[in-house]
Amino acid sequence: MKPNLAKGTRDFTADEVVKRKYIIQILQNNFELFGFQPLETPSFENLSTLTGKYGEEGDRLIFKILNSGDYASKAKEEDWNSRNSQKLTAQISDKALRYDLTVPFARFVAMNYGQLTFPYKRYQIQPVWRADRPQKGRFREFYQCDADVVGSESLWQEVELIQLYFKSFSELKVPVHIHINNRKILSGLAEFAGISEQLIDFTVALDKLDKIGREGVIKELREKGIPDFAIEKVSFLFDTNRPSEETLQLLKKHFEGIETGIEGVEELEFVIQQCKNLGIVDQLVFDITLARGLDYYTGAIFEVKAQQVEMGSVGGGGRYNNLTEVFGVKNVPGIGISFGLDRIYLVMQELHLFPENTVSKVQFLFTNYGEKETTEAIKVMTKLRDKNISCELYPEAVKLKKQFTYAEKKEIPFIIFYGEQEIKEGKISMKNMETGEQNTLTLNEFYDIL
Repeated sequence: MKPNLAKGTRDFTADEVVKRKYIIQILQNNFELFGFQPLETPSFENLSTLTGKYGEEGDRLIFKILNSGDYASKAKEEDWNSRNSQKLTAQISDKALRYDLTVPFARFVAMNYGQLTFPYKRYQIQPVWRADRPQKGRFREFYQCDADVVGSESLWQEVELIQLYFKSFSELKVPVHIHINNRKILSGLAEFAGISEQLIDFTVALDKLDKIGREGVIKELREKGIPDFAIEKVSFLFDTNRPSEETLQLLKKHFEGIETGIEGVEELEFVIQQCKNLGIVDQLVFDITLARGLDYYTGAIFEVKAQQVEMGSVGGGGRYNNLTEVFGVKNVPGIGISFGLDRIYLVMQELHLFPENTVSKVQFLFTNYGEKETTEAIKVMTKLRDKNISCELYPEAVKLKKQFTYAEKKEIPFIIFYGEQEIKEGKISMKNMETGEQNTLTLNEFYDIL
């Protein structure tokens, strides 16, 4: 049987790994410049830790892990026969692969609350798993690169995280728009329309406006039982061409007497104004339809969209002031953002944004003439490696033509000849594979030019 990959997963070649590391190094450097410290959490968590944090849609996409041993023995026969998956899951699985890095981070904060210095700033670069339908830019296993702050309600955190986004994408040369909204505004809209108890249904549908359009959103709202009079009251949201300033003034008018909505508008105006003061103007976009489908967001929400290319969001996040409360620790405000490594990679590939020297290649191939010569060649190679110069030895003493072919296929720029005659004379011969030029140097001359 021919082996194949599980859907939504990939192998990474040397070229891909090096390019991904290039992105990670830029992000990691910026995380640390902004005062974030590294953290790593386990690949899987207790299922109870993850469920109920991402909304109904998110919970369905969590990869569950079957219990060890005879997991079926603990399942109730009536549930098994009726194929009641919801009840069966709790009986045959108590672990799951992490869905994102934010909930495990909240669990970590709750467990170590007494030992942490607040505000606590951490960054985390690890893979996550989602049982989603694979498509371009959407995988079942992918990396997230997160930066979070807990222990502060200051809106300057929002401003700094937008700065972090702006600086990182500028250095990667990826053109982006950073979309921003506030969940308090969405809560105010739900109250204005008289559908506060259906807030989640409302925001999940609204978040799909750019994908399914006005009619698609209206259809989904009706399917969720939201009445037409409520849909009519919020229909102004579907005009995506209205200038941001007009939309904010319209919100203020509708939010008279709705405290949560007014608070959301004021927070948003502060963040936008401070970003303008820092020169972040055209890249920051107020997007009234942005909702992000995760239940735990309570304030500002972000989504980063790459320009000049068809791709989903390459980053996102927001404020989640109540997340640690589900783990028994109250009053720990938090905010965080995430960079989608895999999508950033695809955008950079499509726009040819990787520097030409991103891929580190072997510089020298030492030809193999036999055991005696190879013993001496390895001594020279050791000195090169001490100077952080990459080199390798062809493993067998075969015809030079085969060794040349190997160097060509691996695009190794120089071949080194260190045979019996060279060793005897204390010299080394070096051939430039691109120009065909060959020079013979003393060992000291060779080391000097390096």
